[in-house]
Formats: sequence, structure tokens, C-alpha cells
Amino acid sequence: MDPLNYQTFRIGIADLNGQIRGKRLPTAQAGKLDSDGVRMPLSVLNVDIWGHDIEGSPLVFETGDPDGILRPTDRGPMPLPWLATPSKTVPMTMFNEDGTPFLGDPRQALGAVLDRFSARGWTVMAATEMEFTLVDESGETLVPPTDPRSGRRLMSGEIMGLDEIDAFDAFFTDVYEGAEAMGIPIQSMISECGIGQFEVTLNHQSAMKAADDALYFKQLLRGIARKHGVAATFMAKPYAGDAGNGMHVHFSVVDADGRNVFDNGGPDGTEILRQAVAGCLQAMRASTLIFAPHGPSYDRLESGNHAPTSVCWAYENRTSALRIPGGAYGARRIEHRLAGGDINPYLMLAAVLGAAIEGIDEELTPPDPITGNAYDLDLPHLAEGWEAAIDLFASDPFITRCLPKQLIDNMVMTKRQELRELASIPKGDHWKTYLQRV
Repeated sequence: MDPLNYQTFRIGIADLNGQIRGKRLPTAQAGKLDSDGVRMPLSVLNVDIWGHDIEGSPLVFETGDPDGILRPTDRGPMPLPWLATPSKTVPMTMFNEDGTPFLGDPRQALGAVLDRFSARGWTVMAATEMEFTLVDESGETLVPPTDPRSGRRLMSGEIMGLDEIDAFDAFFTDVYEGAEAMGIPIQSMISECGIGQFEVTLNHQSAMKAADDALYFKQLLRGIARKHGVAATFMAKPYAGDAGNGMHVHFSVVDADGRNVFDNGGPDGTEILRQAVAGCLQAMRASTLIFAPHGPSYDRLESGNHAPTSVCWAYENRTSALRIPGGAYGARRIEHRLAGGDINPYLMLAAVLGAAIEGIDEELTPPDPITGNAYDLDLPHLAEGWEAAIDLFASDPFITRCLPKQLIDNMVMTKRQELRELASIPKGDHWKTYLQRV
């Protein structure tokens, strides 16, 4: 790795909740990252939302909390524009002592799924749309931020309103500049329907880079918001009765010659597209835990509330969980619309793409696409709540074919511990746990 021109630097890796964990190191150690890596307990990637070890985890209690080896990803050092003292972070990924990937690492789990596409000579391209909310957290309850121009609190959302974007011009200018410095390509930024709610769309690119960018954009946004005296959150439902935050993923698959395998030159797409849709539908209900990983995530999943809740697909229909957008046939893709903004991008993409490739491998056939409003139809729904979602994820046989077993086991242990612990916290205080962690 190239030398870093700072006194210290950071190394970081995402745990199951998408929190970045790592170390601050003297720059003299930067030259050893590629050759030696950095040792860190494997269990660090399997802690709960509060950073506690998982009770009964075999990583800690049966094998003595062994170390893994962190090695740099192909991303290289990234600046941290929100810090007062200039520094950089080096994204890392985890390996076992014997050099094999540690599949409890969400990034490695996504890599294992993408390897299945690579075995066919295919590359997955993906783009993310992430909603977030600016809030004032200075009191005992969350309230909207003040308009920097007038000093008055925001009272409503403005869908596609340029005035609200302009009100926070200094903030968004810093976000764009920071994203450019970090190599995160922003396609667009819009105001959304919630109070203080906005949406960022990142460019269509390789699926692994799309996941990396989504993770580090969250970190950038939260840091820049702090500099501007507000908090930015991706919580699924910051305010009761207002719009929730979602994360949509668009993905397509190209072959070795650069051809989109979903494109048949017409509006319907190929049989491969329909097989991928069928796989996503079959895994959807049992994947609820990935799309809604936290207790408060389920406040967003209300019928008719701009968040799909039923298992279905359609062409150009935003009430469906899977949407095949219109436009040029060469850009034929699948939009997965279920996830909240509070997800781990690696896990979300691993679950969706793992289901898609399983559907292709098994040559599954989807039901007919729906027409009309999905909320008005009699359709199967996502898991009814957090506990049901955990149980489904733990037991569903199709999920075990889509994702590594180690990841499934660790996720289930983590979420069951969080379920128990969150029950002891008053519901009105749940935001204090999740505001800056998701």
C-alpha cells in the first residue's frame, strides 16, 4: 500500500449491523498491511448493535475468541473529510488463519455470492437509492432541523423540492465534495416526502463497489451532518406518522462480452431475468430479517405507506416489491424495493443476489406479474415482526442455499440477543440506540 502522509490512519471493516469497526494505527505500519495484514478477533464482526459479545457464540466461548487476519480490499486508502485532523481509512476484509475467507464477514459473504455469477462469466452491476433524514437530536425526542435561512423548524416535506435542497446548500456542497474525495460517485440528490428527508442515488457500477460506496456514504453523511450542527439518520422510521427511509437496489448482469443477460430486445426481458425474479420472490419472506434487521425497522412496514410489504413483482409498478423499470431495453434491470435505510449494504446485496443466482441455477419460474395496486391484492406478506423474521431466517431451507451458513448462524444469534435486550428499553428511547448506528 502507498505510504500515508499523516501521523496516524485507520483500518475499518463492517460488522453484521454495518457498523465500521477497526483500529487507529501509526502511519509506519501502513507498509505492512499488504504483506502481514492486521490481526483482530473474528468475534468483532459478530457483536450486537451496542458492541457487546454475543452470549453463547462459539467464536468466543467454544474456540477461545481466535484472531482472523484483516487484509486491505482493492479500494485503497480513503480520506475522512468530516474530521478536523486530516486522516485516511483503509477498508479491510477478514480472512481465517489459514487464508480462507471468513464468511461471517458480510463483505466476504457478498463476495462468495458474486463468485457464483463469476463462475458463469458474468458480472453483476448495481446501483443504490438511499433515503435519509436530517434531524435535531438535542432534546429527549427527535424533532426536525431548523431551516438554515430562517431559523424556523421544517414543517413538512417537499417532494422534489429544490427549495429544500437549496436551504441546506452548504451541507450538500460538503457532501458532494467529500464523496468526490472518497471516490463515491453521486448520481443525484433530491428532497423526499418526509420532513427533512432526502434521497441520494449512487451510480450503477460493480456490485461490490456499490456496496462499499453505500456503506461509506453513510459514514460520510453522518460525519458531515455533525459538522453542520444536525444529525443524519438512515433509521427506517425516524418519526411516527411520517415517511420512512428505504434503500432500493437496481441490478443487472452482464456477460463476458458486456451484454446484459436480462435484455432480449423487448419489454419483457429474458428467461434469465424471470428466473432471477423467481429466486428473489422465493427467498423474500424468509429474507425479511435482512431487509428489516432491527426492532424499529418494522414501524416502516405499514401497508400503503410507500414501503412494499407483499411478495410480488411487476413491470413499472412502484407498489410491487420487485419492479422491472421501463426505459431502454439494453438497460433492463431488476429493482428490489423492500429494504429499509437501516440495512447493511453487503448483507442486502448478498441476500438479493444470492436469491437471484439460485433462481437462475434452479431455472425457477415466477408467478405472473401483478397489475394494479399491490396493497389492494391478496398476496403473501413479509414476516409479521422481528421475532418471526429471525425464526424464518434461521429455518428456511432456500436461504441456506443463498447465503453462507456461518453468516446465517451469526446473524440469528446476534438478532436474538438484540431482541432480548431491546425489550428492556422504553420504546420512546429506541432512537437513542439506532440514530447514529444504522
